[in-house]
Amino acid sequence: MRRWNGWGEEGISLTLNDAARAMLAQKLGEAQAPQDALREQLLARVPASRLPEHSAIARDADARLQVAYGESYADWLRKRMGALPVVPDGVAWPESSADVRALLDLAQREGWIVLPFAGGTSVAGHLDCPRSERPVLCLRLGRMNKLLHLDAQSQLATFGAGTPGPLVEAQLRALGYTLGHFPQSFEYSTLGGWVVTRSSGQQSLRYGRIEQLFAGGRLEAPAGRLDIPTFPASSAGPDLRELVMGSEGRLGVLTEAVVRVSKAPAHESFHAVFFPDWDIAEAAVRSLVQRRLPLSMLRLSNAEETASNLVLAGHAGMIAMLERYLGWRGCGQGKCLLMLGVTGEARAARQTLKEARRHVRPFGAVYIGTAMGSKWQANRFMGPYLRNTLWESGYAADTIETAADWPRVKDCMLAMEQAAAQAFADFGERVHAFTHLSHVYPQGSSVYSTFIYRVAPGGLEPNLARWQHFKRKVSEAIVAAGGTISHQHGVGRDHAPYLAAEKSALGVAALAALCRQFDPQGLMNPGALLQTAEAAGSEA
Repeated sequence: MRRWNGWGEEGISLTLNDAARAMLAQKLGEAQAPQDALREQLLARVPASRLPEHSAIARDADARLQVAYGESYADWLRKRMGALPVVPDGVAWPESSADVRALLDLAQREGWIVLPFAGGTSVAGHLDCPRSERPVLCLRLGRMNKLLHLDAQSQLATFGAGTPGPLVEAQLRALGYTLGHFPQSFEYSTLGGWVVTRSSGQQSLRYGRIEQLFAGGRLEAPAGRLDIPTFPASSAGPDLRELVMGSEGRLGVLTEAVVRVSKAPAHESFHAVFFPDWDIAEAAVRSLVQRRLPLSMLRLSNAEETASNLVLAGHAGMIAMLERYLGWRGCGQGKCLLMLGVTGEARAARQTLKEARRHVRPFGAVYIGTAMGSKWQANRFMGPYLRNTLWESGYAADTIETAADWPRVKDCMLAMEQAAAQAFADFGERVHAFTHLSHVYPQGSSVYSTFIYRVAPGGLEPNLARWQHFKRKVSEAIVAAGGTISHQHGVGRDHAPYLAAEKSALGVAALAALCRQFDPQGLMNPGALLQTAEAAGSEA
């Protein structure tokens, strides 16, 4: 059963070894686990629904509370500390485009707000229910989870947009194919969610981001249906796929997605390479990606993340031996770990690995094989579980990410970590910050930072205030350093204040006009993506 107030399945957990606990205590100070609220306490406070009885809509408190939270840190605090958010008035479970169309038509007639909800993994406030005088209906899309058609000649697969990652891959693998899209939220996030938030999978270097994979589909909007046909390429005006990608439920509900699939690979392996320091490592990765070798992944950790991951790995004796060997090879204090993936036909994969190793050798690279890579592969979706474990020890964790052109990558990384340090210093606290480049391109790279800090005493308000201050300072640092406000998490409500810095006032106005075209009454997920539309969408 999935946890109601944390990440993942209830029976799965991670443990912190003694060295990891000592590291956190040394860097942040001793911490004490807060007292968690009970779900029953929240259920008892859910107000009565404002929706009339309807055979397709559940109005009970349990169904409504399930869709009241995402996975942002603000959501986490509310769940753990017993703060009831605004709760939708009802929940429906459409099973087809026709069902969605009927529910949207009903909502339009009655003037209800509509919130799409699929995997519930948003970390950017996409799922916050707005305070509105109008009733709010949530559409749970998880029953739209089937492979509807596979065109083997064109390698195009059509899915219900509510299909979660494991079902996408299981249905394709049974036929010898893969989509190859593996975000860390893979176990719960859905194909439709990936499209409307412009997601990126861990092996985007081989398969592409969702922009390269999304070929067409169907959007049910209040104003009507938008069918996006598939073409290998087209010069017939602006690409309508771009209207849907990143739209975050503001235009309507994506009900079907056609995606470009590949034959399942015969070989896949992940390899660990160490470099002496960050500048050398970044130069090596940039050189590799610009050479355009057919690698499937390049994932570079900075020195702090490298050191932290080695501590978290446990096996102190083996790690000590590795540290001695790396030091002898010139990778001592300040060393950085690169995880390198090769995927495809076995002979070609071996050749690619050989060329990659030869290419990075002049950068002082130390190749140590597949042991760490195999461990990473086995646990590639386990990272979010660490938040549960840290919380139970009195520590909080959050992530913030961006992307920038290569000349600004290091500046963005340093600016994010320094802004976080100053933000917590304002409260007399410290933060343990570390960063990796999770997705690299010839033009630049993503920059993905993790921040661990102590939970504040005093309940929700001091913790929420501290997080909001930290989030604002790091977001401002990203904008000032020339990064995008989001590389892979989307905009939601948390990042909406910074969108205009990237899109310009004219660009934001154009997006707002697009929302009005598809959704004249402002029913769809008001407040997400475009901050300027929130008041009109919530209170019209």
